[in-house]
Amino acid sequence: MKEYTPEHIRNIALIGHGGSGKTSMAEAMLFSAGVINRMGTVQDGTTVSDYHNDEIERQVSIITTLLHLEWKGVKVNILDTPGYQDFTGEVKAALRVSDIGVLFLKAVEGVEVGSELVWGYTEENKNAVIIVVNKLDHENAAFDKVVSSAKLHFGNDVTVVQFPANEGVQFNSIVDVLRMKLLTYSGDGTGKYSEEAIPEQFSTKANELHQQLIEKIAESDEELLNVFLENGTLSEDQLAKGLRAALRNRSIFPVLCAASTRNIGVTSLLDFIVDHAPSPAEMPETIATLTGNSNKEIRLRADPNGEPVLFVFKTVSEPHIGDLSFFRVYSGTVSAGLDLVNQSNGKPERLNQIFVVNGKERKDAGKLIAGDLGALVKLKDTHTNNTLSSRNLSVTLKPIRFPDPVISEAIVSKAKGDEEKISNGLHALREEDPTFLVTVDGTLRQTVISGQGELHLAIIVKRLKERYGVDVDIVEPKIPYKETIEGVAEDAEYKHKKQTGGRGQYGHVHLKLEPKPRGTGFEFVDAVVGGVVPGRFIPAVEKGIHEAMQEGVIAGYEVVDVKVTLFDGSSHPVDSDEMSFKIAGLMAFKKGFREAKPILLEPIYEIEVQVPEENMGDIMGDISSRRGKILGMDSHGNMQVIRALVPLKELYRYSTSLRSMTQGRGIYHQKFSHYEKVPKEIEEKIIADAQKEKEHQK
Repeated sequence: MKEYTPEHIRNIALIGHGGSGKTSMAEAMLFSAGVINRMGTVQDGTTVSDYHNDEIERQVSIITTLLHLEWKGVKVNILDTPGYQDFTGEVKAALRVSDIGVLFLKAVEGVEVGSELVWGYTEENKNAVIIVVNKLDHENAAFDKVVSSAKLHFGNDVTVVQFPANEGVQFNSIVDVLRMKLLTYSGDGTGKYSEEAIPEQFSTKANELHQQLIEKIAESDEELLNVFLENGTLSEDQLAKGLRAALRNRSIFPVLCAASTRNIGVTSLLDFIVDHAPSPAEMPETIATLTGNSNKEIRLRADPNGEPVLFVFKTVSEPHIGDLSFFRVYSGTVSAGLDLVNQSNGKPERLNQIFVVNGKERKDAGKLIAGDLGALVKLKDTHTNNTLSSRNLSVTLKPIRFPDPVISEAIVSKAKGDEEKISNGLHALREEDPTFLVTVDGTLRQTVISGQGELHLAIIVKRLKERYGVDVDIVEPKIPYKETIEGVAEDAEYKHKKQTGGRGQYGHVHLKLEPKPRGTGFEFVDAVVGGVVPGRFIPAVEKGIHEAMQEGVIAGYEVVDVKVTLFDGSSHPVDSDEMSFKIAGLMAFKKGFREAKPILLEPIYEIEVQVPEENMGDIMGDISSRRGKILGMDSHGNMQVIRALVPLKELYRYSTSLRSMTQGRGIYHQKFSHYEKVPKEIEEKIIADAQKEKEHQK
């Protein structure tokens, strides 16, 4: 395999709203570079990057796919990311290891919710961004309108480098205002184009945009600005050098043109990436921390001769191979047979085989140099977000911060005895997808899966069946209600007396039950005087009370915030034992609990909802209908942020409703706040449902 130094590598992530043409662009790039001999289509399921069954079936990207090609002697690593919101974690991972985000905007729709979302991720990661207005061959394409929309959403550093000469169904020509040439594509799908002078009808616009581009580049660098003010222009070399620095520093976001399915604008985009986008060698140094000392920072350069450090950004389970770990080399050179240490868990790892990949096609790379991306197989104990480095340099790279789940569902096995297979399958799927969470609630006796949306969880359930042979139903998760009291039971007495011939059973207690402040837990007080309940049996009484609290009294939910005082009782010299006093404590507690004005508590969550201003009224009305209380409002860019407290019960599938109400533009986060008393009419229904379920189980 040919080796590429950091200067001869470009790492790009194709990002954007669903359907903006990222996968078609990746296909056209591979075809133009001679990696493949014909262009596949998303509709036929024949593209290199959408090769999983789920992607072919649904005609959308679900996972990020790594591809690579060579263009003008430079290796371009391409990460083709999903555009659907349910798989947004894939985008975050891709941008974490990319230097450049190539953001696709549709020529008709312009900036959409997915565009805004991924733009925020590029800000987080400080990626350079190139904007591509794609699908310019569509009938209602409106390039200038899209550019205005981009400036409105992303700021005035959005700068036109190309504009279409004939947008619409006849589109085949692009005016390049950096090179000041008209690029006319052959139209036969080969991606070849001819260059000529800009026609008269476009010269005024081209000159204006060329001047704006020079000014924008000059403004990004003090030295260049002085040259510009002195000479009124910049030389070609100064322009090229300034553009690369401005891209790297996010002080310019160049706009280019394309119609990827017809392979128009693809080769000029590749030219632009190779000629002007920053290489790993030019990007700022990567900050790592000394393993075991997060306060000690180490700066890593993309130096082929440095100590080897790599970061695993993605794990994929492939049939017949096992786990593929995708990584970026941040320092040094890695080769097959190299021994490294997983700094996240301290375990040694040997790099057996190193691959470069194009979708499902793998080639043995032998070695990879700093700045490059590749894949490893059969690592023993390495997962996404792990750092591997040499023993001479024990450093850890900052992990990817994946989005919190927005939807939860409970799963129920369709066949008895599948519990272990389900557990193993969910664990493996969790390793592959960190945005998917699994929790097993022993108290409620349910397994809950959480993720980024209904489609995300549907894919998980489908994979569980296909890969691990287990079928499950999705049901609404049970709510972890709690039981407590508002009143006092002064004397809850219970005498457990049983005579069965021979030695009997005897335990007798008097308890006092009182409410405690919310969140302060359980308190047991031994106030027995004179040994009426022998000291050796008092722990058994407390054990019985604990058992009753775990089981619940009125609806089968855990009891909280209660003070119980054991103040009297009696015993039998022969028949009293621990079991008798445990039963007495349990029954006395249940009796007293029912007398002390029992109530149900429900979990209340604080939510933060980000929506366009025009949806504010609908969203606030919807929150009120969910028994929510508005805490306040704020603005974030051109979006409004509503904070509210809402019962967890009312948030079931809220993400789906929110997307529907805002045409996909609304997003929200939730976190637990506190427990609160359930309204009486709702409480009665919960208790009645619990009784029915109990009878059904008998």
